[in-house]
Amino acid sequence: MKRGPIVPEVPNPGQESVWDYPRPPRVEPSTERIVIVFGGETIVDTTDSVRVLETSHPPVYYLPRVAFRPGSLSDARGQSFCEFKGLAGYLSVHGGSQTAPNAAWYYPDPAPGYESLASRVAVYPSAMQECTVDGEVVTSQDGDFYGGWITSRVVGPFKGAPGTLGW
Repeated sequence: MKRGPIVPEVPNPGQESVWDYPRPPRVEPSTERIVIVFGGETIVDTTDSVRVLETSHPPVYYLPRVAFRPGSLSDARGQSFCEFKGLAGYLSVHGGSQTAPNAAWYYPDPAPGYESLASRVAVYPSAMQECTVDGEVVTSQDGDFYGGWITSRVVGPFKGAPGTLGW
């Protein structure tokens, strides 16, 4: 589906436009409370995260691997490559009696400028039961590739929906 020109939403006070995020992406620390529930269990509850902010994308939160409940992550097959961050590996996520294959990723040896992602994991919110940022339930970014976390703090439009690949 071909779309017309991109018209960024105008942010209200306290909001960010993803069209003001840079390319290459910026990494910034965050003290927002991140909670992830999967399989009826809280598998993460932390205020230690970093956000990766890239033009047209909602933030992706990277959480310390040690913040995950023991046994909630296991190695999964597959890799992908980001031109900025480097080679990513995948993890399956476990909670209760459920498993979400390849629902998380990490950079074992991030590229220069992205060293703060080492020992951190990002999770696709669409694969979880619930993800919250400071108590607000996250909406997942469209598509099954990018993994952005949409809250009322950010406005788009967001890349990921059909017809947005060329953005």
